Amino acid sequence: MARALLAAASALSLSACVAGPDAVPNASDAVVPESFFLAPGATPADEAAVAALLPDDPAFGLLAAKALAQNPTLGQALARIDIARASATRAGAERLPSVGYDASVVGSRTNPDQFGASLPPSLAIDSERVTYGANLTARWDADVFGRLRNAERAALLRLDAASADAAAIRLALTADIAATVIDWRTVEARTRALEEDLGAAAQLAALAATREEAGIAPGFDRYRAEAQAAASQSRLAALGLERAAILGRLVTLTAMPAEQVTQILALDGQDMALAPVPPALPSALVATRPDILAAVHRLAAADADLAATAAQRFPQINLSAGLGLLAFSLGGLFDGDAVVGNLGAGLAGPLLDFGRIAAEIDRDEAATRLAFEQYREALYTAFGEVEGAYALVAAADLAASASTEEAMMAARAASLADTRYRAGLDNFLTVLDARRAADASSERAAAARGQAARARINLWQALGGNAAPRPDQSEGA
Repeated sequence: MARALLAAASALSLSACVAGPDAVPNASDAVVPESFFLAPGATPADEAAVAALLPDDPAFGLLAAKALAQNPTLGQALARIDIARASATRAGAERLPSVGYDASVVGSRTNPDQFGASLPPSLAIDSERVTYGANLTARWDADVFGRLRNAERAALLRLDAASADAAAIRLALTADIAATVIDWRTVEARTRALEEDLGAAAQLAALAATREEAGIAPGFDRYRAEAQAAASQSRLAALGLERAAILGRLVTLTAMPAEQVTQILALDGQDMALAPVPPALPSALVATRPDILAAVHRLAAADADLAATAAQRFPQINLSAGLGLLAFSLGGLFDGDAVVGNLGAGLAGPLLDFGRIAAEIDRDEAATRLAFEQYREALYTAFGEVEGAYALVAAADLAASASTEEAMMAARAASLADTRYRAGLDNFLTVLDARRAADASSERAAAARGQAARARINLWQALGGNAAPRPDQSEGA
């Protein structure tokens, strides 16, 4: 009878597994573009060319290394890796046998009257007894249908996702440091341009004052020249606000005191050379973008969770064993008769759960579809960022080239106007207008060149980056 009931329960449990979960999407189902529309070419990305997008600046190297070693956001990501690793280790341990032990000393006392008053006189009841026991036990879930195996796979994939998240933070941190250092160098270049403008305006004001004293020029020429110099001085002072904001940003990113950051920024940086733009294919992007890799791992982990949940419909097979000693005196533990043991196998599975497992499967199916859409979002976000970065570089390069040409022409016009004025061939207002145009254009050229260098950092980050300075601290990936 018991055998028939066991067979019936197994049949019902197995029949509940036939339906299984519905088909769910995976990473290969996402349709991606074959190439970047705005990329200058269609050949695989050259890693050296991508790395060249980073600034060749000693301050960048030192600040990036410091940030990667002690940035709090990255430290949190590394801690999440350790948490994910511990979860994966626990999931793997669940697949191994569990071995335990126990020891006991139990004293008991019984009332002989509980056995009745009509016991034979020759039968004596020991009302007080002490038992001694020691046991070694083992238990193992055979995991025939893969519930524990898929749970471990999901945990390992989440560990991979946590490592990719840390890589994404490292990438963003390096790009942020690079962009901020470029901003600092841009402010320095604008400062030099404004200082030159201020010197030229001061010379012009001195010339106007001399001509006024000689009675060959009206006084308002001097006032206009001094106003021009004051305008340059005002713009120069305003750069201090930008410099303070950049310094504060670097303190946050590097977790370093402002004094140390300032000392590093004081290192001589080379002129910002605009590296050529590297071409790239989507395959290179997918292989290097850590945020896409993290989304892929999470999608695979959601699929493994679904498989583990579906395996709950199948019966679990447990094997157990025990070996121990049982005696009624302490010395009796060492007798051969004190050895006891057991060996068993168990089969357990759902019979009527009223939709509990089915609801969990529906939940995990929805979670897998959610992870798939998050993967598609990360994928197309990356494609959009790359296309936008290529377009930004092209536009910034045009602006930088035009601004540089404008500054050269304006400087030549100012020089020519000054020469004509000294020769008495032009009036002072023409000189002031030419000087004002030259002053504004030189600062704009420096700012445009900084924007072009910054655009390359955006492209470096969008392509997934490489060759970033790495800290001595291990991420544990």
